Amino acid sequence: MGATAVIAMIRRKEREVVEDFRAAGATSAATAKSLDEVGIQENHIVRRLCKREVLREASPGQMYLDERVWTATRAMRRRMGIVMLLTIALVGLGVLYGVLTFN
Repeated sequence: MGATAVIAMIRRKEREVVEDFRAAGATSAATAKSLDEVGIQENHIVRRLCKREVLREASPGQMYLDERVWTATRAMRRRMGIVMLLTIALVGLGVLYGVLTFN
C-alpha cells in the first residue's frame, strides 16, 4: 500500500472517530463521555487525535471532541496540501522551462 493510500485511510478513520463523538454528543467538557459510551476502543487513531488535542480529557476516562481544534487541524492540512501542490507545479514548470530552453 502506498503512502498516499495510508494517509487517506488514517484521515478517513480520524473522521469516523470524530463523527462517533459528534453522534454521542460528546462535544464539550460538560458532555464528555467514556470511549465505551461513544462506542469506540482506544487505538492509535484515538491516541493520535488526543496528542493533537482534537480529543480532550475532561476528567479521567471522560473525553470530548474539541470542534475548534478539529476545524483548525483540517484547515492546516488543507493549506499544507495546497502548498505541496503549488511546489510540485513550480518544480514541473522549472523543469519544462529548462528542457525547452536548452533544446
